[in-house]
Amino acid sequence: MGLEWWQTGVVYQIYPRSFQDTDGDGIGDLAGILERADYLSGTLGVDAVWVSPFYPSPMDDFGYDVTDYCDVDPLFGDLATFDRLLAGLHERGLRVILDLVVNHTSDRHPWFAASRSSPDDPKRDWYIWRDPAPDGGPPNNWLAVFGGPAWEWDEATGQYYLHSFLPSQPDLDWRNPEVEEAMFDVVRFWLDRGVDGFRLDVAEFVMKHPDFPDNPPAARGPSDGGAMGANRDMGAYSSLEHRYDKDHPDVHPLYRRMRRLLDSYEPARIAIGEIHLDLEDWLAYYGEDLDEFHLPFNFRLVYTDPTADAIGSLVDRIEGALPTGAWPNWVLGPHHASTRATRFGPDHLRLAALLLLPLRGTPTLISGDDLGLSEAEIAPEDQVDPWGIRVPGQGRDGCRTPMPWEPGPGGGFTTGKPWLPLGPAADARSVAAQMGDPHSILNLYRALLDLRRREPSLHAGAYRRLEAPDGVLAYRREAPGAAGCTVVLNFGEKPEQVGAAGTIAVSTDRRDEGTVVREAVVAPGQAVVLVDAV
Repeated sequence: MGLEWWQTGVVYQIYPRSFQDTDGDGIGDLAGILERADYLSGTLGVDAVWVSPFYPSPMDDFGYDVTDYCDVDPLFGDLATFDRLLAGLHERGLRVILDLVVNHTSDRHPWFAASRSSPDDPKRDWYIWRDPAPDGGPPNNWLAVFGGPAWEWDEATGQYYLHSFLPSQPDLDWRNPEVEEAMFDVVRFWLDRGVDGFRLDVAEFVMKHPDFPDNPPAARGPSDGGAMGANRDMGAYSSLEHRYDKDHPDVHPLYRRMRRLLDSYEPARIAIGEIHLDLEDWLAYYGEDLDEFHLPFNFRLVYTDPTADAIGSLVDRIEGALPTGAWPNWVLGPHHASTRATRFGPDHLRLAALLLLPLRGTPTLISGDDLGLSEAEIAPEDQVDPWGIRVPGQGRDGCRTPMPWEPGPGGGFTTGKPWLPLGPAADARSVAAQMGDPHSILNLYRALLDLRRREPSLHAGAYRRLEAPDGVLAYRREAPGAAGCTVVLNFGEKPEQVGAAGTIAVSTDRRDEGTVVREAVVAPGQAVVLVDAV
């Protein structure tokens, strides 16, 4: 049985505000994605596009606060523009995955306006309302990810409502069958238009403990790096163990029902879940019979030390823990954490590319990864991210700066003032500048994506770690009837020789590609992919 497209392909996330502006307002739009479609399919060579929210929104959280799930915000275009974009991407062989915000809406969504209008409104229990505690304060000690209590007092109706993020993002009550049906209708609306699947935002949050007990104090022991806040101080939010405000077991039957809906379409559509949980809890989102998420998003490489031992141990642990038949996935640079260029540093930036793309499983690139964009220092007066404003140090602005397409003011992204400043060295990092340099990181990504597509062992083969000197990660990818591939990454500080032979198909150095070697010698910070002779 052959593999599905989402198993062999590479996903590319687009944050629409920062990709391409076509009307000069400094904010990217859907027409801009279509304008750059040939770059995605031809120049770069990815297989699917995940588009972050473009729904109508007051933009308190830049689209993750939705007022209408079945329309397009005028900032980005309209439904006709979306239909043209979908058709244009499909014509180029690109799949389209939409970002679906399932846990909460905007407080200006008509559903919530009705809900807060009266305790007797039919939509009152579409959201989570509770009476005050005996002392008049919030119902429990739950905290919001974006700072402060997770409960907001509503003077008019005399109750608190729950918000896991901003006060203007009230949580839906998915225990109400009417909410589930309304959201499933949203899913049907976009599937009927032809989208290829969804990435579900903060998917583990949608079911809370029905009794709403206090969360216990956070344990200070080690974490495997999957839980939200496990690898950085998120202020007061990190002081609690978030045992009861998310990831209730009742979430799994819900996602099995959603999966059945996706599977009812021909061809079946994909479900990707944003899951920030420790390993055992994260694995549960595949489903006992692989009947929940095709790909519970795996953030562990983002938070793992960039060393051979740490990364090799992580990959071994994931490979050993996956349920039979489950498909792995990897990402190095989500849109809410430091860019990989910043975390890996300039010496290992190219090595990071060769780390991600040859691994077994589905890789996700974030727009800007392909250019090696580093974290931007955003001046206080230019900061717009509500998380960073509410909790200093948590801002996401620096990893959401616009794509530089060409040197010059606006970087080819806009003819106006960009909504965020372009990042450092934007001219040198621009697509136009890098396309003319055969040794640029963009051309390295293009070579890797091409090799991954051409070699069955890289997009479909098994994974086996090899013995290697300290500081070196080496592994084999092998598929029946195809040339095997060996990947060698030197995270150390001196050259190392590894017992691996073959033709150097792609190298961070680029100058040694095509060389046939019997013993690979890799310099510090260098990585190579060797293809066996056949």
